Parts: sequence; C-alpha cells; structure tokens
Amino acid sequence: MQNRLSTTTLGRLCLRKGSVQASRPALVFQSRWASSTGGAATSSPLNTDNQSKTGSQPTYGPIGVAAALQHTSSSSPPTPTLFKHEFALTDRVALVSGANRGLGLEMALALVEAGARAVYCVDLPKEPGEEWRKVREFAGRMEGKTGEGRMEYLSGNVTDQEAMWKIGELIGEREGRMDACIAAAGILKTHTNCLDYPAKQFREVMDVNVNGVLFTAQAAGRQMEKFGNGGSIILIASMSGTITNKDHAWVSYNSSKSAVLQMARSMACELGPKRIRVNTLSPGHIYTNMTAAYLDTQPELLGKWASLNPMGRIGRPDELRGVVGWLASDASTFCTGSDIIVSGGHHSW
Repeated sequence: MQNRLSTTTLGRLCLRKGSVQASRPALVFQSRWASSTGGAATSSPLNTDNQSKTGSQPTYGPIGVAAALQHTSSSSPPTPTLFKHEFALTDRVALVSGANRGLGLEMALALVEAGARAVYCVDLPKEPGEEWRKVREFAGRMEGKTGEGRMEYLSGNVTDQEAMWKIGELIGEREGRMDACIAAAGILKTHTNCLDYPAKQFREVMDVNVNGVLFTAQAAGRQMEKFGNGGSIILIASMSGTITNKDHAWVSYNSSKSAVLQMARSMACELGPKRIRVNTLSPGHIYTNMTAAYLDTQPELLGKWASLNPMGRIGRPDELRGVVGWLASDASTFCTGSDIIVSGGHHSW
C-alpha cells in the first residue's frame, strides 16, 4: 500500500507530522519535478540553441562564468569586466529631467562618472544655477573617467509634451543615439487636508509628477526606438507611492507617485520587445532642496522622520547613485517593470 501512495497523499501526511513539516514538502516537490520530467537529471549542459534565445549577448564578448568556461590557457590573460564593461556607460547618451539641482543633478553626475559621453540636464530655469555650473566644472576636471563626460543644460518644461519631444529630437540629432533617461522632475506642494484639497493645486502636482514624467520618458524613448539600440528609462517615483507617510496630508503627491509606478510597469510591457527597459526608483526621505523646505522650517520633522526609519536617520542624495548606475547600465539588462525602493527600510514597517 505504501507504494501506491500519491505525492498528494504524502504531502498530507507530512502536514500531520508536525516535527517534519518543514523538510518533507521539499522532498515531495522534488518527487513531482522528477516525475514531470520523466526522471531526468536535475541539471544538464546548456543548450546553445536555447541560450541564443536569452537575448543579445554583450558586444564586448562573454562575461562572468561563461567567459571563464570559454577561456583557454593559450588566450591572453582575462581582465575583470564587471566595472569596466557591465557597469560602464562608455559612449552612452542620457537625458535627465529636473537636473538643475537636487536628486536630478546628483544622478546626472553619477552617469558622467560612469563614463557617459554626454548627459543632457533639462530643467525649467532659462539658465542653469550655480550648483549645476560647479558640478559641470568638477566633472570636466575629473580624472579617470572612461568617456568624454560632457554635461549639457537645456531649458525645458516637462509638462509641455511637444517641447519635450523636440528636446529628445535635438539630442538625437546631435549625438546620434539615446541610451538612458532619468525622469526626476517633481514637486511636492503644501499640506492640505484631503477633503479640502484644491483642484488647481492637485492638477499642478499631477501635471508635473505624472504628465511630466511621461513626456520625459517619451522624449527619450522615441529616440531609443528610432536608433534601435535599446535603452533604459528610469522614472523617479517615491516610497510614498507604496506607503502613506505618517501624519502627512500629501494626497496629491502620494497619488502621483503611485501613478508613476503603474506607468513604468505599463511602459515596460509595451517597450520590452524593443529592448527598452523601464523601471522606477523610489527614494525614501532624502535631504534635498525639496525636503529642506519642510525640514529647515520645521526642525522637529527631522527627528520624526529619523525615528520612523529602522536605520534611525534620513538619506543622502549620493546614496541613490549606485542604483541609478546599475539601472542605466548593462548590469541590469534583465530588469524591467520593477520598483527599486531605497528608503533605509522605512517602507518595511
């Protein structure tokens, strides 16, 4: 009778045993897997035919374990590729909105340091501010960059679709490619009870934080499609698109960031076949020009925000650089439609 017990029956028996509950279900799963594959081995050599269906291989050759397996003793000595190739943005061109200061400027500099040929910073002021000028000078004098590392400033209103498309076309005509886009322009506005929130202010927030993000992504994405080289679009959302900030009446901001999360997932599904990846980066409380407007006038907020964070502090703009570099580079070529939350664990409560 024992031989006639089905795997389902075995699973039920395991659940009744108590002391072996944690280990037995795994054995049952293995039994089912072996049965469904005709008792085949759990591993086998990679089939080159199937391997060719995993997407375009890096132009600079095999990497990782594949490189090691293909290497022969007669070949030239291997060199590390992780930071030289996968994470490098050599010869890449990027568009970053909201990059006159704050998070956008921090992210633009990160792309330059990673080797981008040109990073176009788009923001509302007609001329760039002093912060941006100092950062451009700093980037120009930096040693060890793998690329030209130009930072260019373009004045533009992200809520003007036609203007943003023209900016994308201008960059495409100048550079002959478009590889990365960071839609970082955003506004917060004031605390207002959700039942009394004025329509005009709500529309303003949604116009910048939702329409502006879409129009920026379109400006870059249309060029990526035109040149056919794929690309990475990073939409800056917020942990506030997933959680509600305690004791803050931010109904418009939270709603706008939630919309950005779904926008990225939708765009990722549409653009995936074109090798254009779309992801969101959701920061937690970061000390920027935008949050300074609250923290500098309400100093008690700093302690409150820090106490709500498992790490006991708020974050710095530079702590987002690594994620931006990863998402913009070949190191994340199988990541799309995802939300990367960098909140110091705030969202985990």
